[in-house]
Amino acid sequence: MSFNQEFDQHGVWRKQFALRLRLLAEWLTDHDLMEPGIRERLDGLHAQVKNDKIMVAFVAEFSRGKSELINAVFFAGYGRRIMPASAGRTTMCPTELGYDAEVPPCLRLLPIETRLQPLSLLDWRNAPDKWERIDLDVNDPKQLARAIQKVAEVRRVTQDEARGLGFWSDEAPDDNPLAAADGTVEVPRWRHALINMAHPLLKQGLVILDTPGLNAIGAEPELTVSLLPQAQAVVFILAADTGVTKSDLTIWRQHLSVLGEGKESRLVVLNKIDTMWDALSSPEQVQLQIASQRMDSAEILGLSPRQVLAVSAQKGLLAKVNRDKKLLEASNLMELETALGVDLLGQRRKILSSAVATGIQSLRVETTRMVHTRSRDLVEQIQELEGLRGKNAGVIKQMRLRIEQEQADFDASGAKIQAVRSVHLRLLKDLFAMLSATHLKSEVSVLSRALRQPGIKLGVRRAYDHTFDRLRTDMSKADGMAGDIQSMLEGSFKSLNAEYGFSLQAPTPPQLAQYIRDLDLIEKSHLQYLSLGNALKLAQPEFAERLARALMSRLRVVYDTAVNEVELWNKSAAAQLDAQLRERRRNFTRRIEAVSRIQQAAGGLDERIRELQTHQAKLNLLDAKLSELTDHLLAAPDEEPAEALAA
Repeated sequence: MSFNQEFDQHGVWRKQFALRLRLLAEWLTDHDLMEPGIRERLDGLHAQVKNDKIMVAFVAEFSRGKSELINAVFFAGYGRRIMPASAGRTTMCPTELGYDAEVPPCLRLLPIETRLQPLSLLDWRNAPDKWERIDLDVNDPKQLARAIQKVAEVRRVTQDEARGLGFWSDEAPDDNPLAAADGTVEVPRWRHALINMAHPLLKQGLVILDTPGLNAIGAEPELTVSLLPQAQAVVFILAADTGVTKSDLTIWRQHLSVLGEGKESRLVVLNKIDTMWDALSSPEQVQLQIASQRMDSAEILGLSPRQVLAVSAQKGLLAKVNRDKKLLEASNLMELETALGVDLLGQRRKILSSAVATGIQSLRVETTRMVHTRSRDLVEQIQELEGLRGKNAGVIKQMRLRIEQEQADFDASGAKIQAVRSVHLRLLKDLFAMLSATHLKSEVSVLSRALRQPGIKLGVRRAYDHTFDRLRTDMSKADGMAGDIQSMLEGSFKSLNAEYGFSLQAPTPPQLAQYIRDLDLIEKSHLQYLSLGNALKLAQPEFAERLARALMSRLRVVYDTAVNEVELWNKSAAAQLDAQLRERRRNFTRRIEAVSRIQQAAGGLDERIRELQTHQAKLNLLDAKLSELTDHLLAAPDEEPAEALAA
């Protein structure tokens, strides 16, 4: 099955899951079970599935056929090339292809001059008016290809301008671009490109990252420090006739082998095997040469041979356009698509399924607890009313007074419950401060100053090590603080359960220690820039400034994610307490109403008991239906997408 087909089925599964989630939400609302905490969990699950993105990054040295491979795998349906893939350097700036329903189809281009300003790429994304925008007609392949051709644009600048933009180094003259007779040099016109189009795969959450050569002088640090680590899969393209060259190996070691995802998320493509289709060699000899190149490349890169595939992107594209099955088979393109589909989507669905299952289990626990609380209150009311059989009006009146007194005592106990909230919020305030942007900026300040000092940065490695040691220590402290808050919650909830008959249970605390691994990966991905070989590049103030911004941008993502997890945990605990307080107050109201009706009508006692028993039977059915609906959701990730669609 091709990548496109696998991805289509993945999209079907996500849509079907979102539909089931919506049906569950409607059912909960209809049965008065949609408490704020439960709604928060449902909204989070829906957003998680709906907004799930799969980024596939295509990385290669210049002229390896990277853009042609993207055309062959994703855009052959247009009957022509969409990404510029002529001879020579085509993709001059990092280019992301994705889909946002709130933005019309367009190409957005960030001018290269933005490098001169102290803002990260993340900051520029939030300033859409600073990008040049070109509308796209996705139904007109010619217009689409012509517009996207702009990512290959360059401009000529003076050497001083090139130096300011980071494309010229006096310390490393061999890496500089060639100067023309008038002294000007060629640099990319654009810093970054975003293509928003309603391609079927992009609509389902696929994001394609097309990268320029990573080893070129002027390469954007944010690309290797921030963008590539976000990719769920990386396709590294080599030339089939040369295999792993020295420059290829440098890219692999410095940029790809240090990424966070496991090596199984890497695919290496030996492209242009058609150059080896030698008329003087037999087909068997050609295949042996290709197999040998695959084995050698896998050994050099430390991968399994099955992760190294040999294809011809150009012949594969041609075969798809002309519907030439024989040529398509010879191009081996479908083997690559199958590997992408099975490995990439299989891993992604497993991760998404696990996260979703955890959320559904929590949702079920919270909702079941509410149903059981209502059921327990009904049982107590039935027992209370059955005790009134044969009693006179005076006894019934006394019961009403007793219930009203219980209600008054409960309302008066609000100070104790508020004290629990107060202690919880005070501890949380300290935890949020530890994970705040202000604290992060303070911790990174010494390293930022070291990176920005002029000339050769002799002490930067030491500042770097100390900074990440402090960040890891802080994250460990934050994890310990979360553990202390969890212990406090468990003790407080146990006390409230004993005193008021609640069924509170502290939610699972955030596991902040996991973010230490993210910090380790960021540290590892940056070390390449601090090596002796990069000392001259790091001495360039423009490059060091961009590196500092890229580092801060990546760290902010880690800290923001940790804060979001703490906030969800806090809201879950608060919502659970609020829900049980509301249920208790409703219970008092219902008990008083029941006694009032009995006082007003002689036959009201038996009638009220029957009503309560009917409600109890309905709650039992609700409990069973809730289990059925959540079981259906838990089973959904394991179903084949086609089966899910037919369900």
